[in-house]
Amino acid sequence: MSGLTHLDEAGAARMVDVGHKSATERRAVAAGRIAMSREAASAIRNGAVAKGDVLAVARVAGIMAAKRTADLIPLCHPLPLTSVEVALAVEDDGVTVTATAATTGQTGVEMEAMIAASTALLTLYDMAKAIDKAMILQDIRLLSKAGGKSGDWHAPA
Repeated sequence: MSGLTHLDEAGAARMVDVGHKSATERRAVAAGRIAMSREAASAIRNGAVAKGDVLAVARVAGIMAAKRTADLIPLCHPLPLTSVEVALAVEDDGVTVTATAATTGQTGVEMEAMIAASTALLTLYDMAKAIDKAMILQDIRLLSKAGGKSGDWHAPA
């Protein structure tokens, strides 16, 4: 039809058959940012949010979400992740999240890294919304991927 791997000849959605692919080491890094008031960022940095340790909860939420990606994105394969890391950097007016996912398998982990970053950002919003309801999630994107048939890829600077 259009060369898209998730569509069959008739244009119907399908899960791609990766059974013929070799298992290789794969890694993906995704990031995003949540812009917020200086008051909210300060409260997060200083551990002064009423709901608790916002950064720890967001980190765990991102890791847990990566492990559930196939439950959220209909055509994703369930993957045995070997590693998920979620780093959070508090700035004066927001928080940047960087998520890294890895596996040894037949398909990549880009969606797992993006789900981890997105969920960590949403968790930050949920935990700090009493301070700032106008927070904005932004710039969620894949930064890099390594492994597999198509090789390495890095987002343009």
